[in-house]
Amino acid sequence: MYVFDLDNCAKEFGFKADEGWELSMVSSEGKRDLEKQYYPTISVKGLPEMLSPLFNMVKEKLIQAASGIVNSLDSANAENLQLQYIVAYNPKRVIR
Repeated sequence: MYVFDLDNCAKEFGFKADEGWELSMVSSEGKRDLEKQYYPTISVKGLPEMLSPLFNMVKEKLIQAASGIVNSLDSANAENLQLQYIVAYNPKRVIR
């Protein structure tokens, strides 16, 4: 469902061929910071032990859809950092 939302949002906001989503696993503070800096953002909250597998699944689906995806995941530290959200944003769409 999250990948479907990302695809719909990209179409709605007219993402160009060279634009894609960047995925980050973040805490609630990190989510807030990304939402202040980029628009649009799409986030999903998950349990810390399920966040890393969900992140990997979303990443694989987006790659299969030939999306320009970048990620900032350090899976070794994911459960230790109080990460609660996966946030997708377009680094080319900064709020001014």
